Amino acid sequence: MTRERGGPQQVARPGAEEGCRRRGRAAARVERCLEIVTTGQISDPARGRGPASADQQTCRRRTERALQAVAFDTIGARYGEAFPAKAGQLECGDWLLAELEPGAPVLDIGCGTGDPTIRQLTLGGLRVTGLDLSDGMLTLARHSVPAAGYHRMDMYDLATPRAVDAWGIPELGPRAAGGLAAATAFFSLILLPQDEIPVVLGRIRELLRPGGLLALGMVEADLDYAPLPFLGHEIRISGYLREELEQTLAQAGFTVEGHSGHPYAPASTALPPEEQLFLRCRRVG
Repeated sequence: MTRERGGPQQVARPGAEEGCRRRGRAAARVERCLEIVTTGQISDPARGRGPASADQQTCRRRTERALQAVAFDTIGARYGEAFPAKAGQLECGDWLLAELEPGAPVLDIGCGTGDPTIRQLTLGGLRVTGLDLSDGMLTLARHSVPAAGYHRMDMYDLATPRAVDAWGIPELGPRAAGGLAAATAFFSLILLPQDEIPVVLGRIRELLRPGGLLALGMVEADLDYAPLPFLGHEIRISGYLREELEQTLAQAGFTVEGHSGHPYAPASTALPPEEQLFLRCRRVG
């Protein structure tokens, strides 16, 4: 590979060539996302509004989340086939039902198909709203548990002006601070890079009332947005070791009141056996 620089041709170093390729692939991913937005497979309602352009990192992360949502549109009900064991999730649901008054508002972040959490909590008398970025998952959830409310939204935008300006959901924006009795997030935060997980935890805390509850499901693994094959797609996964996760929750303003671990080997996937962590947390202050 040669290039012009000030007249004489120079041979590019292999590292520089690889850097060019990486930048080219990153640009291609952004262009692919813009194509998806344009064709309507998935859309960010804020596109064309607000500042003329976001910074490159923000654009990249929104792009990657949009592409993962497209993957989950395709995966649909097969997600439940890969993870049929729900004991840890149901135990957390029982804890919420024992702690909360009838009609208490609960937000299920990354609700997927609505099973089992939205079904369990709705049947238990709580007022549940499901949140997901995948239109396909939300369609399944609305059909499965029509009594709940649902919103399509990027969880990273919770408690921010984008909840209102981009998604049109003021009940999950800054003015909704302190309005939720509880939130659940079962294996949804693992789809974020590690540096975004504390940010989202802090925003969840803002939406909870003082002493509000958080039921959390995570994978115990030292992973930071690592690509893994899943049901014919590549998705990126983050995880923490248990002590680090509890420290992250404490720094975000939560105390862990209980936790359990469940060894589990996903069915019908190439993913290795994993340790699933379920944490019962309470907002401090």
